[in-house]
Amino acid sequence: MNGFRLVLDIARTHLLSKFKQTMVAALGVTFGIGTFIIMMGFMTGLNQLLDGLVLNRTPHIQLFNKSEPTALQPLTRYQSNPRIQQFIHSVKPKAQLERIHNALPILTELRNNKQVEGATPQTTCKVFYRAGSNNLNGVLNGIEVGGEVQLFNFTDYIVEGDVNSLYRNKNTVLLGAGVAKRLSLAVGDRLQVMSTNGATYSLLIGGIFQSGLAEVDDVQSYVSLKMAQQILGVGSNYITRIHVKLHNMDKATPMSQMIEKVYPIRALDIKTANAQFDTGSDIRTLISYAVSITLLIVAGFGIYNILNMFIYEKMNDIAILKATGFTGRDVMYIFIIQALIIGLVGGALGLAIGYGGAVLIDNIPFVTEALPTVKTYPINYDPLYYITGILFALVATFLAGYLPARKAQRIDPVEIIRGQ
Repeated sequence: MNGFRLVLDIARTHLLSKFKQTMVAALGVTFGIGTFIIMMGFMTGLNQLLDGLVLNRTPHIQLFNKSEPTALQPLTRYQSNPRIQQFIHSVKPKAQLERIHNALPILTELRNNKQVEGATPQTTCKVFYRAGSNNLNGVLNGIEVGGEVQLFNFTDYIVEGDVNSLYRNKNTVLLGAGVAKRLSLAVGDRLQVMSTNGATYSLLIGGIFQSGLAEVDDVQSYVSLKMAQQILGVGSNYITRIHVKLHNMDKATPMSQMIEKVYPIRALDIKTANAQFDTGSDIRTLISYAVSITLLIVAGFGIYNILNMFIYEKMNDIAILKATGFTGRDVMYIFIIQALIIGLVGGALGLAIGYGGAVLIDNIPFVTEALPTVKTYPINYDPLYYITGILFALVATFLAGYLPARKAQRIDPVEIIRGQ
């Protein structure tokens, strides 16, 4: 124990004797770790923000009917000469209803499934928005408000008004922000909508919905499920889509395949619907890790150069230590301890600077119409980045100190003293 304390004391004396060089090495680690934490926190926070814009409003599985050409055409039923080749051109989709057949029993079975967190029905109807002499094509989505709020964070996208207005008054609409802007409408105004069968309804604007996607906000609005069915003139079992949210999103693909085998319905999973978006998110994360790790490696080379200079400057000290009974292993431990001290000090300062920088960015206002739910720049405070930073600082400094320490271990004190 006394030997270790002596080695530690010598290492500390060496560091303090070259305080400026020691601080330069420690600051290299500090800024490397700090930049790593800030960059990873910001980049992954940005990824989570972009993922949230898509995933919060996108069900894990969407169930709907899709018009497709009839697989078995009349010509194929006719048993003609097998040597005659048949050609079928311009195959038309078969006529079928947009609604889901037996939607309510399917909805009940899905809600009873242990893998399903929740499922909500929707009834979609195409309408014309009418305000004065202005007419716009649009889509009204009839929803169960409670399910949408609970499962898909629907409330976060209401920038004006109140989502509960759909409960209080059946003839209420949550108007898309783009539609409201183009028709110069606000909360409390009246909007005329005309369905494709010619029926006209007067709806009270109870809120403004803004998803941040212009192609959605310029077309879509939301009413209660019963109101959408009334506009279409259909019964309560008329449902055009079922949105399903699972406890584990990774199970979406196999479950959608299972649903298509059990029910005569199309099932689109979130991985298939957002394949390009997932790829972009993975690439951004990979770039963040590559840049951040490069910063840490550069800091490690800086420590290696400084410790290497320590050895050349401390040749006489090393010779004296060995001449007085210190072994080569003791000398190696002295320089490794110096490297680890630099790593600990620099890493601790790097954690403080990284956290402080992240908090500063997190409080910078960030207001844009495209992202109505975002008020400040996104930051991810995942403890894993802080743990990774300090571990990398210790590993990098150990390796940066180990090679010069091995060189110091092999120094012959007789040659050094004879050279003097």
